[in-house]
Amino acid sequence: MARHERWVMLTTLVMLQVVTIVTGVYAMNNDLDLSALTRRPSPAETSASPEGVPPVPVVTAGPVLAQLPARSGDGPLPTKGTLTQQLTDALGDEALGKRVGAVVVDVTTGEQIFAADPDTGITPASTTKVVTGAAALASLGPDTRLATRVLQGGSANAIVLVGGGDPMLRGPQARPGDFTDQASLTTLASRTAAALKARGVTKVTLTYDASLFTGPVQAPGWKPNYVPDGEVAPVHALTIDEGRQIPGQRQPRVADPAAHAAAAFAGVLRKHGISAARSVRPGKAPAGAAELARVESAPIYALVEHTLTFSDNDLAEALARHVAIKEGQPGSFAGLAKAVPQVLHRLGITKGVQVSDGSGLSIRNRISASAMARAIALAGSPQHPELRAVASGMPIAGFTGTLGNGRRFTGADSKGQVGLVRAKTGTLNHVNTLAGLATTKDGRLVTFAFLADRVPVYAEPVLDRLAAIVARS
Repeated sequence: MARHERWVMLTTLVMLQVVTIVTGVYAMNNDLDLSALTRRPSPAETSASPEGVPPVPVVTAGPVLAQLPARSGDGPLPTKGTLTQQLTDALGDEALGKRVGAVVVDVTTGEQIFAADPDTGITPASTTKVVTGAAALASLGPDTRLATRVLQGGSANAIVLVGGGDPMLRGPQARPGDFTDQASLTTLASRTAAALKARGVTKVTLTYDASLFTGPVQAPGWKPNYVPDGEVAPVHALTIDEGRQIPGQRQPRVADPAAHAAAAFAGVLRKHGISAARSVRPGKAPAGAAELARVESAPIYALVEHTLTFSDNDLAEALARHVAIKEGQPGSFAGLAKAVPQVLHRLGITKGVQVSDGSGLSIRNRISASAMARAIALAGSPQHPELRAVASGMPIAGFTGTLGNGRRFTGADSKGQVGLVRAKTGTLNHVNTLAGLATTKDGRLVTFAFLADRVPVYAEPVLDRLAAIVARS
């Protein structure tokens, strides 16, 4: 028996050696990469599917982040009859109230594949930030940065701090947060001090110029409690820490962000060896004044992404004012009300957008579901790569931003689409909205807008269900 076992073992070893030799010869003659037989594919690689068989998607956060805004997919459109029936049934939920606009658009063709009251102007709440972001990217350009500068004043010992409309400018008390590519007031003071010392100047008078933004600092349609409650700061072109008295805390907001920022700048200058008078007053930079120092914000595309992910009201208001200025309007609420629809008109959205602010806090805003869905479709289209940050900035269901708070997409009828829906939320009293994009089960990229502004109490779970229906279609 032992002899038989040894014979079997030797025979097996010989056969393995023969197979190895044959495989090696074949590999040498046919340029076969043997490592490909054993290594795992990297995350960046994709496996080829048999011809005519669509690849099976792996459901993770990665593909949503990386690929959803990049490709429209080539799968078939969802079956209209089934989609229409399911959405119509869900739209009948009493929680949505008496006025609801709903639209689903195919990104590849621009075809409207579902509509219910698509052209009625509805109070959009924070989904207003979608059109604000699209207008900013189209008008200003995705790579533009906002500059805060120090200019020479009327004498050798006079300087002017000039606000560039960057509310993310980090003050001396703030710690770097998640948004790390912020301009810093401390850096600006350091550069200013170095420039002044190079000229032999160590004592200055300081004024500040916040004239880039004009008009009222609160929008028509804002409630009186918005600033005291910390929803937003008074809108100024010179602001640090988004007008927060204590950086990182929602409230209180400072009453005069420009004066607050200038006083902080004077204090940092002193730490860098430049004596600045305690009295800091507003003023106007002389025409053609020499620039002593500057700091710049993150590019517009990053600002738009941040605005959408975190529903940042202060940043949205600043972006909308910059659109107004670029479009030849005053940097005011009245100016942005003209400029934002003007930019969208150039993009092909010729109706359905009426805004009084950039953040969506104003109850006077009106946007139709059709205009909203089409604005998002443009951001997902290869024809408009400059708008891509609108798509990439949207929260991911169950993961990020206002969809990652543990309250959204938790119902039995929506939790299966966690990670598969990207959307901007909107909430005001009696207003619930959700607008975004998803890839259908067959790989088709579609956008949707569900807007309701006569909500009896609370309609967010129904909106999640509607978006989940689209993602499952």
